[in-house]
This record gives sequence, C-alpha cells and structure tokens, in this order.
Amino acid sequence: MYFPFDHFQHTKGIMAHQEWIPQLWMALPFAGMLLAIAILPLVAKRFWHPLRSQALVSLFFSLPVIFICLKFAPHILFKTLGEYVSFLILLGSLFITSGGLSLEGGFRSTALANTLLLAIGAVLANFIGTTGASMALIRPLLRANAHRKHHAYLPIFFIFIVSNIGGSLSPLGDPPLFLGFLRGVPFFWTLKLFPLWLTAVGTLLGVFYLLDSYILQKHSKTLLPHIPTGMKLKGKRNLICFFAIIGAMFLPVLFREGVMMVAALASHFMTPKKYRSENDFNYAPILEVAVIFLGIFITMVPALELLRLRGAELAITQPWQFFWAAGGFSSFLDNAPTYLTFAALGQGLGLGGPFLGMPERFLIAISAGAVFFGANTYIGNAPNFMVRSIAEHSGWKMPSFFGYMVWSLLILLPLFGVVTWMFFR
Repeated sequence: MYFPFDHFQHTKGIMAHQEWIPQLWMALPFAGMLLAIAILPLVAKRFWHPLRSQALVSLFFSLPVIFICLKFAPHILFKTLGEYVSFLILLGSLFITSGGLSLEGGFRSTALANTLLLAIGAVLANFIGTTGASMALIRPLLRANAHRKHHAYLPIFFIFIVSNIGGSLSPLGDPPLFLGFLRGVPFFWTLKLFPLWLTAVGTLLGVFYLLDSYILQKHSKTLLPHIPTGMKLKGKRNLICFFAIIGAMFLPVLFREGVMMVAALASHFMTPKKYRSENDFNYAPILEVAVIFLGIFITMVPALELLRLRGAELAITQPWQFFWAAGGFSSFLDNAPTYLTFAALGQGLGLGGPFLGMPERFLIAISAGAVFFGANTYIGNAPNFMVRSIAEHSGWKMPSFFGYMVWSLLILLPLFGVVTWMFFR
C-alpha cells in the first residue's frame, strides 16, 4: 500500500495552464515493458536473471518516457516518482520487518491446514494490508509444503486470496480503498463489499480445498515424509516495528515515510541474524521489485494520462461496466490511480450520491474491480510479484507471466462473471 506525494506542485509557466494530452504511441514503452517481463524470462533466461539485466531493460523502456515527460509534463513525472518512492519505502519496510519474524516448526501439509492459512490471510489482509499479510504468511506456506513435488498452484491461490481479494473490507487492505477514505469515503463503508468478498473468497477457498485434496490424494505415494513440530513465533519484537509501519500510514507525507524507514532500520539491527537465516531471508526479491516496478511506474505515465483524459470515450455508464473496466485496467496498470480515474468518470455522469458524487453501486463496482482484478497478473498488485520472487528464491518453480494468466483466466474471470451476475445486474 502506498500513497501519492501530495506536495508536488505543477510547474510554472505555460505547463501550469495547458494540459498535456499524450498520443497513443507514447504508451508503446509501457507495452514493451510488459512484454519484456512476460517473454524474456522464457526466451532469454540467462540474460534476464541477473538484476543488472533487469535494470537495463527497465532503463531502456523508461528513457523515452522520461524525455517526453520532461518536455511536456515534468510535474506528472515528479509526482509519479514520488509515488514510487513512497511505494518502495512501504514495501521495503514491510519486507524487512516480516523477514525478522520466524515461525519455528510448521504445520502438517493437509488441504484443510493450507485452506485455513489462506482464510486467515484473507482476514488479516484487512488489518495489516495485502502486502503485510503476504509477507507474514508466504514463508510458512512455502516451508510447510516444500516437500511436495506438485505445489506451484499454492502460491497462485495465495496471490489470488491473500495478496488481492482478501484485502477489500478495509481502507488498510489495499491502496485504492485508502485513497477513497482520504477523499471522504467513511472508514467502515468498505464493509459494504462484504457480500462480494464472501462470495469471491469463499469460492476460491472451496476450489482450492478441492484441488489440494485431489492432488494430495493422487500423489500421496510420491510425497516425502513431513512431521510437524508445532509452531512458535520468534522475533516478536518485530511486531512493534510492524505496527509502527501500519500506524504510519495515517501520518502526513514525509513523516509517514520517515517512520517506516526508522522501523525498518530498527528491525534490521535488533533482529538476531539466525532468525533471518531460518527464513532464508535475502534482499533479492525486494531489489527485483524495486528495479522492475520503477520501469512500470515511469512507462505507465502516458497510459494513465490517456485513460484519465479520454476515458469518457469508453462510454461506461453501468455499474457492471465500471467493475470490468476499472478491473481490466487495474490488471496491468497501478490500481490506485485507476480507481481515482474511474471515480472521476463516475462523478462525470452527474447522478449524485452520498460519497464521491456517485451512487453507491457505482462506487462498490469501482472499488471491487480495482482490488479484485489486481490478481489477474503478476504486476496487477505489488505483493503478487514479491510472492513470486520469494517462492522462486526458495526453490519453487513458478509459472511464467502468461502461465500465471492461464490460471487467472480459467479461475478468476468466471468467478468475476458470477460476481457481476449476482451484484451488478
């Protein structure tokens, strides 16, 4: 979860009075960045794997956009870079702090135990955010199931439930909902999403339980023995840092980031190294996220501006259209500004309403679309990429960018169709 730097001001002179209208071709670097993330790990694995190569790819696609923005809209570029810094500080502080929490022992790898962990994560995400819940629970899930030969679907469902859809009941859960809160939506209004949350999370948990039970039964003879020893939380002092980071979200800009960095440094210095070793902790996942998402943040600037300025041409007038349109863009673009863009489109209909100037059904559709559809791709929400990276650095073979999308197309899109039929007809 991250929030914009509100203190960036528009530049003086002509740019303060003329609005930059990007051309469609300016979104090509963003498309290239997405294709690079999807294709290079498959066709050029040796080249892609080093962090230096990922940085070069990110720089290659970012440079044209940087030049364009510096010429036509430097204020938008600076604001985006501010959002990126805030984004990275939050993710980095949660990553470092959660890495100091070590669960000694484990739980028996059963379908029921795995399903319960995902259910706990779906609830926890509303209190400590999808990023916090993901970082706190992904390692115990990986450790408990590492002995299994057929297990790649476990992190996939974890991303679906814990890293995305689970965090839709609270402004603390996901960035779009917090932005709505900052703009006047009551803190507990998001509980109106509970029927949608229960339908989506309940369905996914049911599908996961059946799939996990089937695979465990089919491959039970090939499993290595795994004896649980009970679970004990070590590094509890990191909980203080963890809650300091969550509390900092309500502070003004700069104070917020300062508290988060102090909490991360405190966690780093006061946690015994053996606790992090037990977690197989290293900085490779967060460095990979930092490099790749810098390119995404920069290259998506023209695409988001096109959506903001010409989104009305999409002729979106019904709640179900807002649900799918906001969700579709949130699958590939950052969901926080996408939420604000479609909120502006909803206000433009002139229908009025208690919050953000639109009927509640429209706001529910935009909120659910922005949060739910983030699970469609690895880049739909920042925790997705971090979970994938942590799993890969733990020795798990994760699906490719397109391979992951096959899972989301087969499971999530039919589910979202059901949600549409039930709540947005």
